[in-house]
Amino acid sequence: MAEIQPFRGVRYNQLVVKELSEVICPPYDVISPELQRELYRRSEYNFVRLENGLELPQDTATDNRFTRSAAMLSQWLEQGVLKVDQVPAIYLHHQHFSSQGKSYRRRGIITLVRLEEWDKRVVRPHEGTLTGPTSQRLNLLWAIQANTSPILTLYEDEGQQISSLLAIQEQREPVITVSGANGEEHRVWAITDSRVIGEIGRRLAGQPLYIADGHHRYESALTYRQERQACASSKSADEAFNLVMMTLVDFADPGLIILPPHRLVRGISKSALSELLAKLRLFFEIEELPLSAPDVFGQVDNILAGGEVAAGDEVRLVLFGLPSAGSAGRAEHLLVLRLHDFTQVAQMMPYFHAELYMKLDVSIADHVILDKLLGLEGGGEATITYSYDKQEAVKQVLDQEYQLALLLSPIKPKVIKVVADVGDRMPKKSTYFYPKLPAGLVFYRWG
Repeated sequence: MAEIQPFRGVRYNQLVVKELSEVICPPYDVISPELQRELYRRSEYNFVRLENGLELPQDTATDNRFTRSAAMLSQWLEQGVLKVDQVPAIYLHHQHFSSQGKSYRRRGIITLVRLEEWDKRVVRPHEGTLTGPTSQRLNLLWAIQANTSPILTLYEDEGQQISSLLAIQEQREPVITVSGANGEEHRVWAITDSRVIGEIGRRLAGQPLYIADGHHRYESALTYRQERQACASSKSADEAFNLVMMTLVDFADPGLIILPPHRLVRGISKSALSELLAKLRLFFEIEELPLSAPDVFGQVDNILAGGEVAAGDEVRLVLFGLPSAGSAGRAEHLLVLRLHDFTQVAQMMPYFHAELYMKLDVSIADHVILDKLLGLEGGGEATITYSYDKQEAVKQVLDQEYQLALLLSPIKPKVIKVVADVGDRMPKKSTYFYPKLPAGLVFYRWG
């Protein structure tokens, strides 16, 4: 099903750029305006100039963030800041990082994958998307004709056969070593042996691939291919724009960490907020957990860990922000919500979704609590943002930056696979794969 190909990667010339930790950057979707400015200051060669260039008030159709990225790419290639590998390769990437006091290593294969339309089911999405980021990436593709950051994609390594091949490659010296980048370390090996590449390709050819992070990038690549084909006098499967750069990670990789995007809400009317508790009792058993309880967030972890959705598992959420009785209007308790009537909430979901989708706590949080019980379905003045740290989310409510926090269970990799296999998509912002893959280690250019 899936087809991979090696490519001549573009990467920094370490004779010119000696501190790679100063020049690689996060992917565009997590670069805030503040971080963007900091990355610009960090190094004149920071990859943010290609990945997510500054937008200026005087921008025009011919002079804008995308055209400047294209000009910078050409300049860096001419000056030798970037170099193109002479031999096509697939690249083995180790990303070392810490999460909640533990050390992890995530192993990925950076490779090209042939683009396939969604209905072919070769590449399978798991999450809904917004239109804005897709159009921005499409503009960048037309301007620089390169994939600057890889799409994180999952595969199944039955019998750990691919892992065994990669373990042999790891005995060699890496071509890239980066330490100190946001507390992370990166090692990259270039695999050029055609026999090894062919064997990995054969192991992947019989299975679908699952997009974990980068749905917008894949959709942009599909649209770009369609537009290029429409402009071409003849179609050829060999054209470079028929391929897209991905980092492939095994579903069973111990470094595959998925954080839940907790919901933070403000702009809720006083009447909707005052009626919420009574409405919640119609669907949930509610237990109060004092915020002052010993190791309260450890208890929250245990509660949410027990709410993993599989066949028949209990749905659990934790809500914070509703005033406690006798507390002078202050929230002093976390409310543990245990769903007791799935039939009722299923009727409040969009009808076209599978049952598993309806049992996800993120679906119940979005469709039932936020849309229906709070009446936010039409938008209005309410604002919903996301936090990946439950303690920080609660603090923001205590600081009155938000009115409510909805704390969710992390989605397990196997749930992503099941949802994608039935052709469904989770709500937007259902998963956060931590950490993000960096941009600037190696990338694919066809222009």
